This record gives sequence, C-alpha cells and structure tokens, in this order.
Amino acid sequence: MSRYTGPAYKKSRRLGFSTLENGKDLARRPYAPGAHGTDRRKKSSEYDIQLREKQKMRFMYGLTEKQFKKTFLKAQKMKGIAGENFFKLLESRLDNLVYRMGLANTRRGARQLVNHGHILVDGKKVDIPSFIVKPGQTISLREKSINHPAVKNALEEKLATVPYVEFDKKKMSGTYVRLPERNELSAEINESLIVEFYNR
Repeated sequence: MSRYTGPAYKKSRRLGFSTLENGKDLARRPYAPGAHGTDRRKKSSEYDIQLREKQKMRFMYGLTEKQFKKTFLKAQKMKGIAGENFFKLLESRLDNLVYRMGLANTRRGARQLVNHGHILVDGKKVDIPSFIVKPGQTISLREKSINHPAVKNALEEKLATVPYVEFDKKKMSGTYVRLPERNELSAEINESLIVEFYNR
C-alpha cells in the first residue's frame, strides 16, 4: 500500500483523532466524513478497534504500511516493551525530528525538506526521511537553505517544543538529546492494541 497523500483532515475525522497533533483538523467538524458521519451507533469489533489504532499511528507519522510493519518488527526485536520501542523508533526518524524542531509545520513538509537535501545530520547531508537519528546527534539546515521561506514560516508559527529535542534558532541547528519517555508521547494512542493487531 502506498503512502496516503490525500487530505489529512478527512483521515483525522474518519479516525476521530488529530493526525496533525494540533487539533485543527477536528475543530470545526469532529465527526466522520460522509452522510452517516454523525451516526455512532455501530458497534466495533475487536479487530476494528485494533486496526483503527494502527491507522491512527500510521497516518500520524505518515508511513506506508510496509514501512510501518518493518519498523514494528524491528521494535519487537529490541529489549524492553515492544509498543514503547515502536513509538521511540518512529520518534527517532529524521523527518519526525525535523518536524519536532519546528523546521516544518507538518511531518509531510518535514519529509519534503529531507528529500530535497536541505537537512544535515552531524554536518553531512542526509536525504532519507526514515534515517534513524541517535541521541546526541545534531540536525541542522544546509547553509543555502537557512532562508528557505517554508522553514522561516514554520519557525514563526512554532509554539511548543518537546523536552527530548533542543533547537537553537540563531544557529539553525538542534540536537536529539535523548529517547522520549512514554508519558511525553501521544496519550491518545494505545500502542498495546497495535502490538495485538500484529500478533494476531
């Protein structure tokens, strides 16, 4: 299955979850799209609940099904709790960290910045969005990209930062300080349901 490139608002309304993490996609119409969007009488099966939880996380990070499952299998092989490891791997992706540092308004925009070669990791150009950044590594903009209009616009709108990422606007570079704690990640996602979905 290819990556979803359609309207993010429609997916958020379908899942009842802000995939953009800012609530704007559900602010005006917090119900599913379509003629029966307000009809909540349908009882969900266990499979449906698990699938919806998986889709919430997959669309939030903007991965294809193949990428998502591959990351999950990698998380399963790591020490610790599989669901939390999965979350940490997704947060460690380069495109996600570019988004977390405020260099892009959305993960989709961050992925484009990486793909177009605007991002450096420890001073070296990396144009692979799925590149896993290790704690302590530095992420910065190429010198030629410092005045990129999309980046300037994103930094002006950026309101909040996450504690496991540091960013210096003057130097236009940031550091992935440490792996995130579970309580610093979305409380609206129940990763244990995703583990159950793949372990069926």
